[in-house]
Amino acid sequence: MMKKILLTLILFFCFALVVNSESKAQIFSTKLKITVLDELGNVIPGAEVTLFKNKADYLNETNPVQEKAIANRKGFVIFKKLELDEYFVLASKDDLTNTGGGVIIGNLEKMKMNKANVILTEF
Repeated sequence: MMKKILLTLILFFCFALVVNSESKAQIFSTKLKITVLDELGNVIPGAEVTLFKNKADYLNETNPVQEKAIANRKGFVIFKKLELDEYFVLASKDDLTNTGGGVIIGNLEKMKMNKANVILTEF
């Protein structure tokens, strides 16, 4: 009887450790917070932001890493569960875009909220 209780406790703690490590992996995924600004440093809510893995996809606007995100009222978007790669960012709203300047984001830190600003100008 004592062995059954001990075995049950050991199995319970093993299960708890597995569940805890999986939830930490979900909470602490590699993220990228992109704030969209104009030339004066004002946030631009409603801007569309898309990430691409390579320059060709960026130039052709094909094969985004994730679905396009829309900047919230504070002017930022967050992309989650990213790999530690370099990303090409395309952001635009109305007649403003970041095309031609500051489009590559790299050196992401694993399991952190990485941050970058993107400046939109008239095209």
